[in-house]
Amino acid sequence: MDILYFAWVRERIGLPKEKLETSAVTVMDLVEELRGREDRYALAFSDLAALRVAIDQELTDFDAALGDAREVAFFPPMTGG
Repeated sequence: MDILYFAWVRERIGLPKEKLETSAVTVMDLVEELRGREDRYALAFSDLAALRVAIDQELTDFDAALGDAREVAFFPPMTGG
């Protein structure tokens, strides 16, 4: 699965994207797995209220099932104007 990071999430982790083999069932399971990798991931995912997530380019919640997802993206909330 491809994991994409945008804006300050990318800056904290130091990567725009990575390919990951995971047994995570939900987005939250994936977040917990990522948090356990290194401190930079723990920092990036320390405040989930400041993050949004999309599975295969569709906005979703952290309790969403990953299923056969090919891509998960993490990014800060967007504003328009």
